[in-house]
Amino acid sequence: MQNYHVMKLSIVIPAYNEQDCIEDTLIRLSNTLSSEKIDHEILVINDHSNDNTPDILIRMESEMPVLRHITNEGTNGFGYAVRKGLNNFTGDCVAVFMADMSDDPNDLVTFFRRMEKTDCDAVFGTRWKKGGKVYDYPKHKLWLNRLANNIIRLMFHIRYDDTTNAFKLYKRKTMEGLQPFISPHFNLTIELPLKTIIRGYSYEILPNSWTNRKTGKSNLKIREMGTRYFFILLYCLIEKYFSKGDFNKKWD
Repeated sequence: MQNYHVMKLSIVIPAYNEQDCIEDTLIRLSNTLSSEKIDHEILVINDHSNDNTPDILIRMESEMPVLRHITNEGTNGFGYAVRKGLNNFTGDCVAVFMADMSDDPNDLVTFFRRMEKTDCDAVFGTRWKKGGKVYDYPKHKLWLNRLANNIIRLMFHIRYDDTTNAFKLYKRKTMEGLQPFISPHFNLTIELPLKTIIRGYSYEILPNSWTNRKTGKSNLKIREMGTRYFFILLYCLIEKYFSKGDFNKKWD
C-alpha cells in the first residue's frame, strides 16, 4: 500500500571525540538529503566529548537549520547516547548514522524511499548480500562479525544476516513499540532489530556499504562487548519463546 503521507526523516548521530570528521559528515549528509528534497532533521548526541566536538556542533547549529545537538549528561556509551537521541527525535522515522561517515548518505536515501514505497515498519541494511560493500574492514572483525551474525540467525531462525549492522531505519511507531531499551552499549544494535522481528513488525532488507573510519578511533571494544551481546541475545530469546506475544505489534 502506497504511503502518501510526506514523512520527516530524523537521523540520530552519537558523537564522542569526532572533531576531525563530524563537520564533513554533517555537511555531506544534509546536502545529500536536501538534494533529494527529503524533509529531515539531524540530531547529534554529544557523548562526553573532551575535544572540540561540542564547539563545532554549536557553530554548525547556527549555520545549519536542520541540525540540533543535545548532550548525553548521563553515563557515557554508544547505547546511552543513541537512546538519548531515540527519546528526543521529532520525525516520522529515524535512522542511526555514524559520525565517522562509515555509513553512506545515499544508502539512507534508498532506505527512506523504500519505506515510503512499501510502508514497511523498518528497513535493515546488509553488507553481505549482492550490492552490499565493505571497504577496509579489519580481517579479525570480519571473522567475528560473520560468526556472530550466523549464530544469531540460527538461534532466532531468521533470514536476516547482518543483525549487528547499526545502519537501519525505523518508523516512529515501530521505535515506540520496541521500548523500553535496555542496552547501554553497542549491543543496542542487535536489541532493536531482534525486537522488531520478534514483535511482528514488517521489515525490508536492502544492501548497504560500510567504510572504515579515516580519522579517530573506534569506540567498539570487542572483548568487553562479548558478554553484553550474549545478555541481549538471551533477553530476546526469553521474549521470543516465553512472552506469549505480550509485546507484539498492536497497531496497523
